[in-house]
Amino acid sequence: MSSLARAYEAMDRDVRRHMDEVNMPGLVYSVTDREKLLRVASFGYSDLSAGRAMDPSLMFEIGSIGKSFTNVALMQLHDEGRLDLHQPVSRYLPWFEVQSDFGPITTHHLMTHTAGLPSGTDIGTHGLYEAWALRHSRTGSAPGEVFRYSNVGYKALGFLLEELDGRSYADCIQTRVLDPLGMRDSHPVNGFETRKREPVAYRRFYDDRPEHVGHGLVPALWTEYGVGDGCQASTAADMAIYLRMLMNGGVGPDGRVISEESYLLMTQRAIATQQWGGAWYGYGLTTADIDGHVYLGHGGSTTGFVAAMIADMDAEIGITVLINGIAESFAAVPLTLHLLSILRAGLDDGAMPSMRSMQEMLAVENASTYVGTYWSGEGRLVVAAMDDRLVLQLDGEEVELQRRGEDTFYAPHPEMDLFLLEFERDGNRAVELFHGPDRYVAEGYPSQEFQYPEEWDAFAGHYRTYNFGLTNFRIIVRKGRLLLVYPGGGHEVLQPMDGGGFRVGEDPRSPETVSFDSVASGQALRAVYSGCPYYRTYTP
Repeated sequence: MSSLARAYEAMDRDVRRHMDEVNMPGLVYSVTDREKLLRVASFGYSDLSAGRAMDPSLMFEIGSIGKSFTNVALMQLHDEGRLDLHQPVSRYLPWFEVQSDFGPITTHHLMTHTAGLPSGTDIGTHGLYEAWALRHSRTGSAPGEVFRYSNVGYKALGFLLEELDGRSYADCIQTRVLDPLGMRDSHPVNGFETRKREPVAYRRFYDDRPEHVGHGLVPALWTEYGVGDGCQASTAADMAIYLRMLMNGGVGPDGRVISEESYLLMTQRAIATQQWGGAWYGYGLTTADIDGHVYLGHGGSTTGFVAAMIADMDAEIGITVLINGIAESFAAVPLTLHLLSILRAGLDDGAMPSMRSMQEMLAVENASTYVGTYWSGEGRLVVAAMDDRLVLQLDGEEVELQRRGEDTFYAPHPEMDLFLLEFERDGNRAVELFHGPDRYVAEGYPSQEFQYPEEWDAFAGHYRTYNFGLTNFRIIVRKGRLLLVYPGGGHEVLQPMDGGGFRVGEDPRSPETVSFDSVASGQALRAVYSGCPYYRTYTP
């Protein structure tokens, strides 16, 4: 068996096993070297209800991978002398305005996510109002200082592209990226014609709580989308064409797509990030040093689609993974990195790396440090250890806890699945246990009363909007602090600001804000998260 054939066999085995473990609907991956497409493989289903097998010719939404498409087109304008990357964006877009105590924001800052802008809230499918409304936000850091991922910043880049090129964003991407590369099975924006060629996209049944494989799948919300932060759809084979262009320094099948100078700018190590466990960001591309090799690529997601493209620049091989359903435990980038490690082992005739199974990931090495009875008034939670597993004893059941982070676990039980279980320690032992707003303390650990402004009680609750990105969040009071809890279980502390409202997060440089208004019967009826309105709902 050839080295690549051995690698493909191991890749397919791990993909199938992982898909079964996390209830992933379907997946297509492609493998390419610098010269040609080597393989396309498909798994699972394009339509679960119809039992229709995945077709590798289908288009998948690639999400934020499209950020580099936007930048390729802009770098062509730079090559043409029509765009100075270090001039203020407002020179080209006079309506672009952000409140700031610092210097002006440039195209370079938007491309590298260092403009100090909020992440963006997908108020609408076009994004023009959202970009215009940045004038109501305030940057929290000087441009170029901090990496803070901003979709709305890339939406502004799309409108900058339209302004300079004099054409629609779709026409720009079609003529400047897809046509020169011969990407005939790709669409520049997601529209109804795109949808005809897409598999059914899926998400977990619940959107208001941490995801779990047992929740099952439902078709995801679909919407047209045509903005610069990532709105393309493509096949795995076409994405291999795009990845080859990046692996060849900006050269496509018919010559250069961007100049050598522009390619080096796109792949520069402009700002350090925590992506991929520690990497660098350039212009819509991530670079990392992994096992002595340079990796280049990006991940992406939309509602119901997950994608990643990553090239091992030293081994001169790359992979694109496209999934038609969110896989919370092992999404596209980690899976792609794992598949690349198998490919490298195959090329080097080495031992094939194995992917950790879900059961292995449940192991808790320090399980005994969590064991105990935790009290909250008359209520209690009992945590026990079974070898290297943690269980919650609840209503006569033993619920096996699943680690979701440092000292954070998920309990797959209807009474517990709205929030994660979060432990806090005193030294080596866990002494407090939190479940949403509820605080439990270990036996023998002193209970405390925490003071906070009385008006905060009006803010606590569950808020929703028709926003296809962040659909909902909860506000809780915990240990005298106001917290914003995201559906996936993570939370941010809300810090009161002078003049009203709250900064989201403890980092004083955070540009994200939330405010509450329309109080009736002791409850705020609306929360405005970085400009996007959310409304109190009746569910807890």
